[in-house]
Amino acid sequence: MHIAIAGNIGAGKTTLTEMLAKHYNWEPHYEDVLKNPYLDDFYEKMERWSFNLQVYFLNSRFNQMLECSNNGKNTIQDRTIYEDAYIFAPNLQSMGLMTNRDFKNYQSIFNTLNSFVKDPDLLIYLRSGIPNLVDQIHKRGREYENSISIEYLSRLNERYEAWIQSYDKSNLLIIEVDNIDFVENNKDFSLITKKIDSKLS
Repeated sequence: MHIAIAGNIGAGKTTLTEMLAKHYNWEPHYEDVLKNPYLDDFYEKMERWSFNLQVYFLNSRFNQMLECSNNGKNTIQDRTIYEDAYIFAPNLQSMGLMTNRDFKNYQSIFNTLNSFVKDPDLLIYLRSGIPNLVDQIHKRGREYENSISIEYLSRLNERYEAWIQSYDKSNLLIIEVDNIDFVENNKDFSLITKKIDSKLS
């Protein structure tokens, strides 16, 4: 079984992935941010490094999804290959931070890779408003995220909402995270696991 968690920057994907992996004894697969050789450069000069960054993420998540499909274990994945292709890359193109030529090349690579991966059995979407995202980003204090603008987050949120409205690849669970604290409040975390149990049954 393959569970995937989707959501904007700062929505709580990694934290929830870790907590659910422990709760259900699932094997976690995390977004590669610490070893990513492009992140710092990207946030300093987005138009120069956008294509490199997106191809790196695409390749990383493609390999993760192959492993999730083929390792015979119950797995949970922090962010999906779809978010790169339907949210982040087109957002960069629309903002003029990725050239049309690079975007078309990126789309072609994605279409090829996507034909080899299996959709997750359940997608959990963490829906969050901008104030909560900004608060969480500041709390975790990653230096390279200091330059993320509210406009950038807002554009991503709009694309997430449009994507999730038409998502039909698998079972979908939407969790509103603005007014819950699943880290500090056991009742909030329990509510999430009950919803997941219901979806999986």
